[in-house]
Amino acid sequence: MEGKGTGTRHRAGFVNIIGNPNVGKSTLMNALVGEKLSIVTAKAQTTRHRIMGIVNGDDYQIVYSDTPGILKPSYRLQENMMNFVETAIGDADIILYVTDTVETADKNDEWISKLQRIDCPVILVLNKIDVSTQEAVLEKMAWWQQQLPKAVIFPASAQEKFNLDNIFNAIVEALPVAPPWYDKDVFTDRNLRFFASEILREKIFLNYNKEIPYCCEVAIEEFLEGADRYEISAVIYVMRDSQKGIIIGKGGEALKKVGMQARIDMEDFFQKKVFLKTFVKVDPDWRENKRELKKFGYEF
Repeated sequence: MEGKGTGTRHRAGFVNIIGNPNVGKSTLMNALVGEKLSIVTAKAQTTRHRIMGIVNGDDYQIVYSDTPGILKPSYRLQENMMNFVETAIGDADIILYVTDTVETADKNDEWISKLQRIDCPVILVLNKIDVSTQEAVLEKMAWWQQQLPKAVIFPASAQEKFNLDNIFNAIVEALPVAPPWYDKDVFTDRNLRFFASEILREKIFLNYNKEIPYCCEVAIEEFLEGADRYEISAVIYVMRDSQKGIIIGKGGEALKKVGMQARIDMEDFFQKKVFLKTFVKVDPDWRENKRELKKFGYEF
């Protein structure tokens, strides 16, 4: 997304996006960055990692950071996801707090209290106004202004890309004066392996129901760059044999469908042909095991 800079002095900073699950944080970051970096599905808790997207102008650099949705942890994986959120609050130059017109305004009072105490600027985005009424939107905005009197509040629709230019300009104006943190041709801190795993994990969320996506993790075992294509070998980890059967499907059809969808998206993202091999393994304890979580990038 392009916007006007703020003069001759260069501005740069970390804009960390936080909020409850399913309010549209990933959709908003993808729209602001102009790249699909974060998983976007209708299911909650699809973002598990802290993912950075970098936007550069002549005299500014915005380092966006998408984070997992705020929740009360039930297992070690979720505890680590919330550590990502805590870290994001602690190292932000600007907090972009995303709520929407659907969720109860006072959900997670603990986090609202944290936002009231922090010193950095807070920009609050009231998302999904396209599915609400003007009266309801104004009521929500007034309630949030009472809770966070120092925050700048923007009604928006990330899906429809409504009001994003105003949000973008407010972010640029609030950035501290600083040199760029990253090279100006970099758009994320993640490597291609990471995006291959996230694309495949997204297809699992889209194709399977109930607990299956939440019990799965993807590891890229091999990522080879050939002259005309990437050769990728991916393992889908599940927690039980019954889940392995569901992922594979009758005659392997379900896994074949997921692999085909992932390959098409990978080719679009990487702008190169992809040969993708997928396997399924059972690891009953991966969501609780510290060593396993570190392998998947969830342990600090």
